[in-house]
Amino acid sequence: MNLVLGAIRLALSAIRRNKLRAALTVLGIFIGVTAVVMVTALAGGASQSVGGQIDSFASNALFINPETVQQSGARAKTAVRLTENDGKAILREAVSVQYVAPWLSSMGQVIYGDKNVSTLLVGTTSQYFPIRRYTIEKGESWTDADETLKTKVCVIGQTVAEKLFGLEDPIGRTIRIGRAPYRVLGVMTPKGNSPFGEDQDDRILMPVGSYRARVARTAPGRVDMLMASATSEGTTSRAQEQITAILRQRHRIGEGKDPDFSVNTQAEIRAAQQAITGVLSGLLLAVAAVSLVVGGIGVMNIMLVSVAERTREIGIRMSIGARERDILVQFLVEAIVLSMMGGFLGIVVGGGLTIGLGKVLGWNTTPTVEAVGVAAATSAIIGVVFGFLPAQRAASLDPIDALRTE
Repeated sequence: MNLVLGAIRLALSAIRRNKLRAALTVLGIFIGVTAVVMVTALAGGASQSVGGQIDSFASNALFINPETVQQSGARAKTAVRLTENDGKAILREAVSVQYVAPWLSSMGQVIYGDKNVSTLLVGTTSQYFPIRRYTIEKGESWTDADETLKTKVCVIGQTVAEKLFGLEDPIGRTIRIGRAPYRVLGVMTPKGNSPFGEDQDDRILMPVGSYRARVARTAPGRVDMLMASATSEGTTSRAQEQITAILRQRHRIGEGKDPDFSVNTQAEIRAAQQAITGVLSGLLLAVAAVSLVVGGIGVMNIMLVSVAERTREIGIRMSIGARERDILVQFLVEAIVLSMMGGFLGIVVGGGLTIGLGKVLGWNTTPTVEAVGVAAATSAIIGVVFGFLPAQRAASLDPIDALRTE
């Protein structure tokens, strides 16, 4: 312990004598550690932010889409076979499914007074609201009777309300979609952009029967997609299996044959997002690691110069009884101290920058204890690895030759 403490005192003394050189040496480590801390914290913040958006996008959702199938040796084509009755069967038979809603959509022109806007028109049922976590801010939603009678009513998003009505209250107003007049029943609570970049408030929802009758005609009961919600996050996989079994039976698809539908879960989307974030974080960390290696090489070069300048000092220490181990520890500790100074400054500055960026971006980017520990350990390891060669060279000097050095 006395040996290490003495080496630390000698290291600090040497650093004070060459402040500018020490500062330039520390700079490389400082930049590298700052980059590591920022990349780690920002990657975690970005992952949490996108993950939160995915979670708010829907509630334990499952997305059932038609798939391309091969028919009678002909070229592959997409056969849209999903129907509202498929959704009703899933809701009736799948015990792990809480809600099911059909989905039909297209872009269309909506007119109110002298205003004409293009927005997403969606035909669905009232169960779509809890699946997608939509709530009504003003007014109300349509009823089951509206769905049965294909009533010309709708619920609009906040973006549509602002474009068409401005400061005017839209509840009870009549808008024209195509040639049909629709009465606005309610305005949805704003949700902002989805994880996929779409404006979730720029849409109009209406009963699926009303959509099929007046906006875009389809084969009876056919839908573009079915959306379902599992009873809980833990039952999502079970719900996926139940939906697959029910639709295979309804579509008469035997074992070993490819289904004409796919069932994707919200958890799979999040897993894919985390995988992409992980790859990008790894690439950025690799770039930061290059900065640390460059900083380490700078430490080694400066330590080699320091050994050359202090050769006579080393000879004097050896002549009065210093052992090779003492010289080795002295210069190795000096390299570690320089690296740790750069690491400490990098942690402080990197942490401050990430917290500031997090506030600007609205992310939680507080550096974790693990990230700070890794940065500190990396700094120490760089000092040991890149400081060992200069320290070994100093320890192996011949005392007589060292004393002859001017």
